[in-house]
Amino acid sequence: MAKLMNIGFGNLVNTDKIISIISSDSAPAKRMIQRGKEQETLIDATQGRRTKSVIFTEQSRIILSALQPETLAVRFGGNVTEVGEDAKE
Repeated sequence: MAKLMNIGFGNLVNTDKIISIISSDSAPAKRMIQRGKEQETLIDATQGRRTKSVIFTEQSRIILSALQPETLAVRFGGNVTEVGEDAKE
């Protein structure tokens, strides 16, 4: 059975279809967002707010969310790694 995750403002995504969740700040993420707009595979779920995370799903869909990637990771049930924590190991 599909499990739905709230990505903000009542918008839901099927967690079985999520490939990755990344921050929208990097240049590659911005290029992927632009490519999604051009190919009409982009879904904007920000409700006009600033995009903070980009969700990549199966079938090359790109979903924009106004929530932080860390918040979405907790909702997804995954482990959240703090910035710089990997450098200590």
